[in-house]
Amino acid sequence: MAAGLVVDAVVHWMYAPDMAYVQGGSISGELLFQVQAAVAGVAAVIVLTYANRWAYALAFMVAGSAVGALLLYHYADVGVLGPLPDMYDPVWYTEKWLSLVGEGIAAVAAVAGFALAGRARERDPEPVG
Repeated sequence: MAAGLVVDAVVHWMYAPDMAYVQGGSISGELLFQVQAAVAGVAAVIVLTYANRWAYALAFMVAGSAVGALLLYHYADVGVLGPLPDMYDPVWYTEKWLSLVGEGIAAVAAVAGFALAGRARERDPEPVG
């Protein structure tokens, strides 16, 4: 899960400068990619540090939203969405696939971690007094 988030962070950080040309919105594509990279990196550190249900829920939100955004902007030209620029990109390339795979693995692993952490907590008896 953390590895998938790291892949997400690295790909977004590397391609942030390429998104500076994206038009529309009050947030630049470059800033959007930089924020995604930072959030994914922080989520990876949180998952590695805490490994609890809250960390897994955060990891799912970060990775799942990234998968959703990638697929939305690949398959639909929705134009400018509020402050977000027009990020439509119908072309598949290696880095985009890497990002999708990393985010997808992280999202699925986060769901599994969330479910398993809940089961482990149910089995553990409450501490006495």
